[in-house]
Amino acid sequence: MSNEHNIVILISGSGSNMAAIVRAARRDNWAQKYRARVAAVISNKADAGGLAQAQELGVLTEVVEHQVFSDRDDPRGAFDAELARRIESHRPALVVLAGFMRILSPSFVAQFQGRLMNIHPSLLPAFPGLHTHQRALDAGCRVTGATVHMVTADLDSGPILAQAVVPVVLGDTAGTLVERVLHQEHLIYPAAIEAWLSQHAAA
Repeated sequence: MSNEHNIVILISGSGSNMAAIVRAARRDNWAQKYRARVAAVISNKADAGGLAQAQELGVLTEVVEHQVFSDRDDPRGAFDAELARRIESHRPALVVLAGFMRILSPSFVAQFQGRLMNIHPSLLPAFPGLHTHQRALDAGCRVTGATVHMVTADLDSGPILAQAVVPVVLGDTAGTLVERVLHQEHLIYPAAIEAWLSQHAAA
C-alpha cells in the first residue's frame, strides 16, 4: 500500500453522510494527521444526488450501475466483481458504505475484510435491515439511533464501532425520526472513521 491512506465511499442516494465525511476530513486535517483522503465516491446509480455533491466538493466520482449486469448468469457476482475492481484501483485503506443500498456478496465482503465500514439507522442489534424507524415506532421504543459497524457477511451484524441514541418523543413519525437520526449519523460516522484511522493509519 502507498503512504497515502485512501478512503473510497460508496453511495446510492443523496450522499449526505458522504458529504459530512469529506467535510470532516478537511476540517480536521486527516491528510496531515493520517495521510488520509477521500479518493473517490462510487455509486451504483447514475442519478444519485450525491454524485453532484461529491463533484462540488472536488472528489472524483464513478458509477457502476448494477442494472448493467442483469443479463449475466450471476448478476450480483458480476456487479460485485466490477465494483471491487473499481474500488481496488484506488488502493483503499478503507471502504465506507454511506447509504449504499446493495447487499454485498460474502466474497466481496471477504475481499475487503477489516476495511469495510457501514452506518445503520438503528441501535444494532435492534432492527437490522430496512424500515428501521417505523419498526422502532411500531415496537414502542423510547429511544432509537444509529450505529457505525464493520461489515461482515451477516447483514448489519459486524463489530460495533460507535452509536448515537435519539429519544423517541410523542408525535414522532418515521419521517421526523429520519431527520433527527441523520443529524447524529453526520456526527458519529466521521468520528468513527477518524478513530479507525488513528489506530490503522497514524502518521
